[in-house]
Amino acid sequence: MSTGILIAIIVAVVLIALAIGVWMMIRRRQLRERFGAEYDRVVEAEGSRMAAERDLRAREQRHDDLDIKPLPSTTRQQYAQGWTSVQTRFLDTPEEAVGEADQLVARLMRERGYPTEGYEQQLEDLSVEHGRTLEHYRAAHAIKALTGRQATTEELRGAMVHYRVLFDDLLSDAEPPGEQRA
Repeated sequence: MSTGILIAIIVAVVLIALAIGVWMMIRRRQLRERFGAEYDRVVEAEGSRMAAERDLRAREQRHDDLDIKPLPSTTRQQYAQGWTSVQTRFLDTPEEAVGEADQLVARLMRERGYPTEGYEQQLEDLSVEHGRTLEHYRAAHAIKALTGRQATTEELRGAMVHYRVLFDDLLSDAEPPGEQRA
């Protein structure tokens, strides 16, 4: 084999490896941007970037198969009124209001097209489009698990704030194309 051909093969291999490396860096950046803090959490849980990225890509594929749909403005308004009602009840019955907030978020998820069976699956499904607010959902869920035993009123208030962040994210993302929020 001539030296020129050998050099051409080596250059081609190096260029292919470089292209693959650049593509992997771009894909990693896209996953980090899409999933936010969830990316790092999954890397830590899986023990490697490759395994985490495989998990996140599987989440994206599952999410693509879901029928996530926007809500008509009247339905969005009904949910907003429902949230206001739950917040009002917080003053008299904080534990019940936190439970109602959890149920309202679950109903909104279901109406949007997210499956609501199983908390861990909810987290995975939400992580694709709502990764930046997912920690709020985790925090609210953890506090809700304390109700009836150890949750203080301040913790319950915190749960309401956390639920509100995810609720607002789900509700604002629910706008049909071409509709403006009032």
